[in-house]
Amino acid sequence: LSKCGMERGREDASLTLRGLQNRSHEKIKLRKRKSTLYFSTQEKNARRRGDLLGENIHLVLFTIALRILNCFLVQTSFVPDEYWQSLEVAHHMVFNNYGYLTWEWTERLRSYTYPLIFASIYKILHLLGKDSVQLLLMKIWIPRLAQALLSAVADVRLYSLMKQLVNQEVARWVFFCQLCSWFTWYCCTRTLTNTMETVLTIIALFYYPLEGSKSMNSVKYSSLVALAFIIRPTAVIPWTPLLFRHFCQEPRKLDLILHHFLPVGFATLSLSLMIDRIFFGQLCQWTLVQFNFLKFNVLQNLGTFYGSHPWHWYFSQGFPVILGTHLPFFIHGCYLAPKRHRILLVTVLWTLLVYSMLSHKEFRFIYPVLPFCMVFCGYSLTHLKTWKKPALSFLFLSNLFLALYTGLVHQRGTLDVMSHIQKVCYNNPNKSSASIFIMMPCHSTPYYSHVHCLLPMRFLQCPPDLTGKSQYLDEADVFYLNPLNWLHREFHDDASLPTHLITFSILEEEISAFLISSNYNRTAVFFHTHLPEGRIGSHVYVYERKLKGKFNTKTNS
Repeated sequence: LSKCGMERGREDASLTLRGLQNRSHEKIKLRKRKSTLYFSTQEKNARRRGDLLGENIHLVLFTIALRILNCFLVQTSFVPDEYWQSLEVAHHMVFNNYGYLTWEWTERLRSYTYPLIFASIYKILHLLGKDSVQLLLMKIWIPRLAQALLSAVADVRLYSLMKQLVNQEVARWVFFCQLCSWFTWYCCTRTLTNTMETVLTIIALFYYPLEGSKSMNSVKYSSLVALAFIIRPTAVIPWTPLLFRHFCQEPRKLDLILHHFLPVGFATLSLSLMIDRIFFGQLCQWTLVQFNFLKFNVLQNLGTFYGSHPWHWYFSQGFPVILGTHLPFFIHGCYLAPKRHRILLVTVLWTLLVYSMLSHKEFRFIYPVLPFCMVFCGYSLTHLKTWKKPALSFLFLSNLFLALYTGLVHQRGTLDVMSHIQKVCYNNPNKSSASIFIMMPCHSTPYYSHVHCLLPMRFLQCPPDLTGKSQYLDEADVFYLNPLNWLHREFHDDASLPTHLITFSILEEEISAFLISSNYNRTAVFFHTHLPEGRIGSHVYVYERKLKGKFNTKTNS
């Protein structure tokens, strides 16, 4: 009996052991299943939270809200291109009975691809009957809000990329540096081709095959790079070292070219050719505007007509200014960043060197590599221990002051005066009786996109000389040689005089004799800048012609 009991006990123990093993195997199998039925409530919620751009929804909504606030806190002008190469062109595309295209469009140096985005917005509002003066603000702000949303997407993508490449801590500080950069705040909601180039560059970098990236996709990143090139051909400059690196490290080089780069390039270039062929109105002629742009600005170097700087300007002024107080952190981060991120530093240096070889230089040209610099600033903040809190406070406060001053104060008069002109138009029952002459350096103000009224307007022209004359002067140059004589020659009788003149305060004393003799009264004054320079004055003056009475200074701010 004892023997039989022992055998039965062994059998029972064996069965129990097998049951436990089977249960353990079943548990392992259940953990490996990918069906959402087997995820816990916490895991499901985590997945739902990460559905928006692959990141926590609160982070994404915060970034979007910040960029929308950013949009409304930038009420100043930067450069003429933010209007004349986007909104003015879009307005002309939709409301071609009134509008203006600069010489770059008659010479076919620009593509209609970027303005088409804003023209689509204008067309929708027009079809809905929303193109009245009451909704003029929508025409000004909606394009900028669209740009702000794209910039928010780019910010989140930069954060996601750094989280993949390194860790969440470094990503957090890179994100902080990106959001508090004064120059990014100043530019990221403006309708500049440079802004779109920067946005597309950041998003493309998210899909670029950097070491450690989990979102590598050659088709996606090359499509975004191609689109950036179509919008602004200089996008090829920062991407040259990145594309070269990818080509050198790719084992299947022929496959990369034949199945990725060539199809993407062909598709985007074909799209650009078709858009430009339609809107240039030359249905029997193809126009490769990207080649014309590079030929004019790089091969012929005719951009010097708009000013030139010494070769070292980007290193001595341009780059330090746009980095601002981030500069010491960038230098510190360059020593701390791992070798695998040197390609980003190489890209920054390469871009600065190439642009340094061109005579015409502007801050905005190197804006696309500013987010690359934030990567190194983030490494610097990560490694700070004792001085981290003072460093963060210094970065935030210094950039906040610059962002608010440049966004709300510096160079706002040329925008404020357009709101005044719009009121002149819609408060005048007989619009044909009013006329505007803007006596400023050409393209100082926006035009019909900010007035949206059939009001006769004129400004001083400044097209470059494309014929090779050695002593060429444009209309604006001729005017500023002797403004008083020019005005007397141009307006030789009362019938030709405009009802309103707009000029910078610096010109008033020089043309006061003409203003008095023609019965112009100063009716409005708008602050412009604390730093007047050359032909730019501290205030913008509006003069209105009175048929009777003497000149009498009257100030309304």
